[in-house]
Amino acid sequence: MSGRFIEVPYRMLPADTLDALLEGFVTREGYDTTDEGEGMTAWVRELKRQLERGELLIAHDLQTESTEVMTLAQWRAFGRELADDEEEG
Repeated sequence: MSGRFIEVPYRMLPADTLDALLEGFVTREGYDTTDEGEGMTAWVRELKRQLERGELLIAHDLQTESTEVMTLAQWRAFGRELADDEEEG
């Protein structure tokens, strides 16, 4: 993807930064956080397990200076979209 994006190892992030990124992902994906009990906390804990298993990744866009959590499928689709845009441009 032309060096525009880098994968950020989740272990390098401060805990509060990682939690904020994961909470943003939960909100963006529309996960139900109204469960009785832990809600958002339970989702963040589950997403951390998915990061550990390599099912999610954190990508930083050097151009926009934004950082996002993505599933592997989202990452691959995003890469294809960017490649198509670069071919057209």
